[in-house]
Amino acid sequence: MPERADVPERADVPERADVPERADVPERADVPERPLRADARRNRDKILAAARDAFAASGYGVPLDEIAALAGVGPGTVYRHFPAKEALFEVVVTARVEDLIDDARERAGTDDAGRAFFGFLARIAAEAAAKRDLPDAIAIAGSLQQDLQAALDVLLRNAQDAGAVRADISTPELIVLLKGLIRSIQDASGSAMSDRILAVVADGLRPPH
Repeated sequence: MPERADVPERADVPERADVPERADVPERADVPERPLRADARRNRDKILAAARDAFAASGYGVPLDEIAALAGVGPGTVYRHFPAKEALFEVVVTARVEDLIDDARERAGTDDAGRAFFGFLARIAAEAAAKRDLPDAIAIAGSLQQDLQAALDVLLRNAQDAGAVRADISTPELIVLLKGLIRSIQDASGSAMSDRILAVVADGLRPPH
């Protein structure tokens, strides 16, 4: 019988295969976490899918109850998987930033450094137009932000060495420029204006004639 979306998981049945964790006992780092039950895993997947869509459409400010409604589960089910909206947002944007890092690294390994750099710039512009949470995603603190900046640094240096990007631009300056590009595209009225904004930024990054 299919699971009813309006029936929350029983609060008295633990979602994990082992006994429920006690809040006052820290989890041992050397004990691997056991997998979720099938029904709990399905709910978690539905929550993550709904959160990705909701954060992309509305940014971080989307209410958690709205995410629960989109996922077809009760708010209590969301809280059992993610104790706070910050935790849910972190999981969503971590995957998003990791995808950007992988893309930047893959482009950096290609032969055409200029095309790799400006192709990634176009990817950032497309993400900005489609996902309102991109500014918060790339601003997430920690190693992910450092990895993204390092990948951008490689793209920039390769393009500069190839003569495709002006030599007087540093990676910190590029990051500031990209943040401005993202905000400008999200404020733009339509794809035509977004394309013009991207073209102006790209032209400014190319070496002067």
